[in-house]
Amino acid sequence: VQLQASGGGLSQTGGSLRLSCAASGRTFSSYAMGWFRQAPGKEREFVASISWSGGSTYYADSVKGRFTISRDNAKNTVYLQMNSLKPEDTAVYYCAAGTIGVAAYEYPYWGQGTQVTVSS
Repeated sequence: VQLQASGGGLSQTGGSLRLSCAASGRTFSSYAMGWFRQAPGKEREFVASISWSGGSTYYADSVKGRFTISRDNAKNTVYLQMNSLKPEDTAVYYCAAGTIGVAAYEYPYWGQGTQVTVSS
């Protein structure tokens, strides 16, 4: 499966952005999907994940209550709605496909990343 992330950009503190990740291939609905992020000088970290059916979601504590992950299997797309953005959310955001989990190694397929910058 090939993944293409989009929707990043510049936001002020407290603003919102919605990221999208479009997948190619007929097996999208069989994969759990995750979002990770990597800030300059830091390791890639887990943000959120969603099961193949959309029935289970998981979030990092740092984004819980502010970010929402969802998916539309008919459109082969996963979304990350980001509200109440903070400067510490600034990072390159990656979508990934694999087995549901919080570790990067559980996701063999990765998109190219989209930059999110939150100004104070």
